[in-house]
Amino acid sequence: MLTSVLLGGSLLASDVHFFSRNKTIKQMRWTGGPVGNVSIIIDKSDYELNVYDDEGWYATYPVVFGNNSLADKKMQGDKNTPEGAFRITAKRVHEKWCRFLSLDYPNKESYEKFNQRKKKGEIPANAGIGGGIGIHGTWPHEDFMIDRYKNWTLGCISMKNDDVMELYSYVVPGTRVTIRL
Repeated sequence: MLTSVLLGGSLLASDVHFFSRNKTIKQMRWTGGPVGNVSIIIDKSDYELNVYDDEGWYATYPVVFGNNSLADKKMQGDKNTPEGAFRITAKRVHEKWCRFLSLDYPNKESYEKFNQRKKKGEIPANAGIGGGIGIHGTWPHEDFMIDRYKNWTLGCISMKNDDVMELYSYVVPGTRVTIRL
């Protein structure tokens, strides 16, 4: 009976899923939802979106990006996902990708990096900075793209549809999002 209680308690404590690389791809502290202010840290090298609240770590979701190089976005059309500090500016149901959480890319920091790269000749003088970056789901029935680490976006962060709906349910415009390598 003690084993049943212990096992039952551990099942209530987290929602954990595993995949073929023996790495946890979704894990959540069971509390009925995040507490207080929420922030997001996206680790490109780990293919993870981590959610934190006033009590600390809340959840981890698997994600994919634009270009396989995982390099910082330099200009429009490079398919890279930008790195830096951003905020969610809006959220909406999306006709193709389930849900869309818009980021404030490009922001002041993005323009500073972009202009420095132009000065150094790293990008063409006539290049544009790009925009329209956000966190969104996949095409219907294509969540497997996330499990396979298939980077397919034009620079956005893509999640499984159930995961993006869950995230969408508790984040608000103004939520801080940090994207790093």
